Amino acid sequence: MGEAERGESAPRLRISFWCSNGHETQPSFASDAQIPDTWDCPRCGFPAGQDENNPPAPPRTEPYKTHLAYVRERRSDADGEAILAEALAKLRGEI
Repeated sequence: MGEAERGESAPRLRISFWCSNGHETQPSFASDAQIPDTWDCPRCGFPAGQDENNPPAPPRTEPYKTHLAYVRERRSDADGEAILAEALAKLRGEI
């Protein structure tokens, strides 16, 4: 299709968004569209906002935890020793 066959394109606005790494991106929006508060930075993936001096904070990523780390969060060492003693007693046929 040629440009004449498509008709007029909608009026556009280019809005600047900045991420915490200082990257600027300028997506294009229709002039009557609702502009989002944040936009994902295409360079680093962090959220970007319209305020260059106060960009949104990057998301906090939790480090990988093993099953044992999650168990240690829920149980004290004394609880762990009691559970281990009970399991060993069952294996030995004492219970």
